[in-house]
Amino acid sequence: MKTILNVIWLIFSGIWLAIAYVVAGIVCCLLIITIPFGIASFRIAGYALWPFGRTTVVRRDAGAMSAIGNVIWILVAGWWLALSHVVTGIVLCLTIVGIPLGIANFKLIPVSLVPLGRQIVPSDQPFATR
Repeated sequence: MKTILNVIWLIFSGIWLAIAYVVAGIVCCLLIITIPFGIASFRIAGYALWPFGRTTVVRRDAGAMSAIGNVIWILVAGWWLALSHVVTGIVLCLTIVGIPLGIANFKLIPVSLVPLGRQIVPSDQPFATR
């Protein structure tokens, strides 16, 4: 079932959202000081392509720099990426088939707002830490 949902997700929203994350990652990598944001954006792009069967967990070893970085991320790129998830989620929820995909979009909003200090893990290991 996860594979079917992932394929439908890829067609209707995954590819477009992943492109947005890649664009944000490229922009962040062009500015040398924001390379950690670019790496996080590329990591989330992979998650946005194939989200079913994976989840995010908060890293226990993330410190104050991660929190400061998340504030900067929200101001620079996080808000418009989260907005794209909100809009896509609402549009997908307009159809019965799209409701699970819309809910998945809403679940991606927290990681799009605060990506630093989070880890993407398989759903069957939600307590994995790095």
